[in-house]
Amino acid sequence: MLLVELGMFLLLIFGLVYIFTNKQFQPTFLFSSVFFLLSFFVGVNAITFKNNINKQKHYTSASLFLEQKPFLVSMRIEKVLKPNLYNAKYEAEVFQIENTDVIGKILLNIQLDTIKRVLEVDDVLVVKTEFKTINEPLNPYSFNYNSYLKHQQIHHQISLKSNQFLKLPKNQLSLKGFASKIRGNINSALVNNGFKNDELAVINALILGQRNSITTDLLESYVGAGAIHILAVSGLHVGIILLLLTFLCKPLHYFKNGKLIATVFIVLLLWMYAIIAGLSASVVRAVSMFTALTVGMQLVQRSSIYNTLVISLFFLLMFNPFYLFEVGFQLSYLAVFSIVWIQPKLYHLWKPAYWLPDKLWQLFTVSIAAQLGVLPLSLFYFHQFPGLFFLSNLILIPFLGFIIVSGILTLVLAVFDVLPGNFRDAYIFIIETMNGFVDWVANQEAFLIQDISFSLQLMLVIYLFIFLFFKWIEKKIFYRFILVLLAFICIQVVLVFEKFTAQTNNEFVVFNKSKSSLIGIRVGRSLLLNSPDSLKLNDYALKSYVIGSGVSKNFQIINRNLFKFKNEVILVVDSLGLYNFKSIKPSIVILQNSPKINLERLLKKIKPTLIVADGSNYVSLVMQWEKTCVKNKTPFHSTMQKGAFILK
Repeated sequence: MLLVELGMFLLLIFGLVYIFTNKQFQPTFLFSSVFFLLSFFVGVNAITFKNNINKQKHYTSASLFLEQKPFLVSMRIEKVLKPNLYNAKYEAEVFQIENTDVIGKILLNIQLDTIKRVLEVDDVLVVKTEFKTINEPLNPYSFNYNSYLKHQQIHHQISLKSNQFLKLPKNQLSLKGFASKIRGNINSALVNNGFKNDELAVINALILGQRNSITTDLLESYVGAGAIHILAVSGLHVGIILLLLTFLCKPLHYFKNGKLIATVFIVLLLWMYAIIAGLSASVVRAVSMFTALTVGMQLVQRSSIYNTLVISLFFLLMFNPFYLFEVGFQLSYLAVFSIVWIQPKLYHLWKPAYWLPDKLWQLFTVSIAAQLGVLPLSLFYFHQFPGLFFLSNLILIPFLGFIIVSGILTLVLAVFDVLPGNFRDAYIFIIETMNGFVDWVANQEAFLIQDISFSLQLMLVIYLFIFLFFKWIEKKIFYRFILVLLAFICIQVVLVFEKFTAQTNNEFVVFNKSKSSLIGIRVGRSLLLNSPDSLKLNDYALKSYVIGSGVSKNFQIINRNLFKFKNEVILVVDSLGLYNFKSIKPSIVILQNSPKINLERLLKKIKPTLIVADGSNYVSLVMQWEKTCVKNKTPFHSTMQKGAFILK
């Protein structure tokens, strides 16, 4: 309530300042300041009220949930997610716990070897279970799936087998369920017409916005070629569809109010497409952006493209402020803003005399502008740079309009079962050729720079430099040039500070690896690794640590059971169970590979200050060891429960 009252007060002040400013016929610093404060509190209110966990009806507020025991849960499938090797995954809305009506989304996991068929959107399930928290990352610098799901308003998960839930008849068909049914019918029609495997997966991603069926290898090829945006329905795809609809609706302009009718028709068709594509965040933001652009194009006084972008951004964030935390949302708006602002400046550097070089130069500058806008953010999130991105875009984007329009025609003809065989074969050949070209580009490993350590601070100062540099290009005045130099100095300061930090940090890390052991000793930028297994940099836990910490990729492998780090003596007790040494008094004991020892005897003999059990041990043994340590008042750390053990 305090936020609402403060927001209303600021709105009143803003109104008074606006009236005063209008009388003076010029904006004032007071007006700008009050408007900024009002916008800030509108954002705070939006994210507070849109957060379901703050609502009284959320399942976490239910008294039964607080008892932490199995209870009867009724839920409705809202979204089919991409499965992993072990589970089919779904996003579900909980609407009842026992007899209490609730709200709230959860992650539903169903074992793949037990499920008979894939569940669909709007399927209603009843299950007796308890909710489990979503684990924090168990290794340093690993992807935080817990945080990612919280931004999707998912705070808990349920893991089931197919015989542990009851599926009820569907009692309603939601908008998402209707869209899912349409996509299902389209996919059935495509399969009946001979589409399968990668071709079917690419059509689903390219036109219907569904990437669940794309193989990991194919996805990595598009990422490595810098062409992943082609597989995500975004502004590029919706822009092409908008151009097609504008062309088709051109004849309506010759009738009375035809321009208005065409605009309404185009906007309705864009939103119908968004619904069929699953109303994903990328589709919604793209359609919202082009809806604002379409309406702006019909105004007597054309609005600024920057105003159009800001209006679409504002209403999207009012509708769902959690979009702000989505990587795709950030990349999309940065790319569009960069194209609008930077591309004209790059284009005017050279004026080709002929039509074809001019078009290629336009396309090249668009690609460079977009890449400049998203590069720092991409390096921060993905830690790689596709050096041949411009080649992928120069070759693929000119044909993308044809590919999308042909794809839409293919879908329509397939649904009505009138798709000619020659047309189908030609389209499959086009998709195969595109996939083959992307795979070839991605395999030019000399041009793919991977495993780049890139911090948040470095990203921010580079964006500051890019912004100030192009502001100076706009108007070359002295004080802007000084600001560019200061931003460049800031980049150097951040790089020097990070290098100093990397060279002075020392750590002893016991990683969590399922059924395996890995110990890392970091001394500055050098890394020593102790593991019974052969190690490569593509090991997920190791790769994340190397990139996040900035240590050298050329690590050294050692094989020992005794370490001295700072003032600690660390003993590794492996499957041999050896620990009784007269000349050694370890302060920390690491248990690996389920050693057959009497832990209580070890504690009395050595009297360590800490016991650490890694992921190579049997779970049942770890539970017994924990009880023994609690009984003997010795601290116990299981990497399977608490994550990697890190000694600074």
